[in-house]
Amino acid sequence: MPALRGANAWVNSQPLSTQELRGKVVLIDFWTYTCINWRRTMPYLRAWAEKYKDNGLVVVGVHTPEFSFEKDLDNVRRAAKELHVDYPVAVDNDYAIWNAFDNHYWPALYFVDAQGHIRHHQFGEGDYDKLEQVIQQLLTEAGQTKFDRSLVTLDAQGAEVAADWKTLGTPETYLGYANGERFASPGGKVRDRAQMFAAPEQLKLNTWALSGDWTMTREYSASNKASGKVIFRFHARDVHVVMGPATRGVSLRYRVTIDGQAPGSAHGVDVDAKGFGTLDQPRMYQLIRQSGSIADRQIEIEFLDAGAQLFAFTFG
Repeated sequence: MPALRGANAWVNSQPLSTQELRGKVVLIDFWTYTCINWRRTMPYLRAWAEKYKDNGLVVVGVHTPEFSFEKDLDNVRRAAKELHVDYPVAVDNDYAIWNAFDNHYWPALYFVDAQGHIRHHQFGEGDYDKLEQVIQQLLTEAGQTKFDRSLVTLDAQGAEVAADWKTLGTPETYLGYANGERFASPGGKVRDRAQMFAAPEQLKLNTWALSGDWTMTREYSASNKASGKVIFRFHARDVHVVMGPATRGVSLRYRVTIDGQAPGSAHGVDVDAKGFGTLDQPRMYQLIRQSGSIADRQIEIEFLDAGAQLFAFTFG
């Protein structure tokens, strides 16, 4: 296992070293707090950390940011608390640990035996039963035998519920000009200056548009005036948006419709049945959680106050 040197800070723990961890089975968890793929692995990480903590398992999170606001230590601490990340976390703003592992993914899990050797890895979601069996095997090799060998069962809630992979037909989509794809507003992207955008009369599946006064930067699109809208035609059970207010401590109102109507029972945890929500922190917001058959739908988010920054749509 590479050394855990280069962290900018540690959360929930004093700095840990590979020497201190020798003799323990270690699970290294690369994450960033707005990543929906990591959020859906979190119930298992939480359960494994709790179940096997007295048998020599140590889960170590490495928070390597995707977006600039995820470098803010206060944001990371708040997210860890709100998301019940109770195990030690290295804050890896400079990608020092990420590069030492030659990692390329969120989430990425590395399973390390008691001698300090990486014995297994998992990139992305899934294979949870197999991964728990790997933990049990490494604990057994380390001389730990008095643990419950049944596999954890979970009742995930909110954004932590597994994706509906059979109906998921829309990819993650970034809203800055550097990585933004399938942007459908007439005239296309306008870089780093205020622009009045309009939405086409009809969107094709998996395309999006802006309406109103916006500034598109490399990383995000920012609403300059009230009533700015973003519209996306999608095919998925869930809709999430990574977004936040431009000014710390400010709360902004927004309203969500789906196919022109209030979401009703299809509202996500960050929206009420009438479609209203509040933007108060830079994080991932769950706007839509549908049930029943899934079809092509169109979501529209109207920001009732100026100053929203939108980074990415993700789906589930």
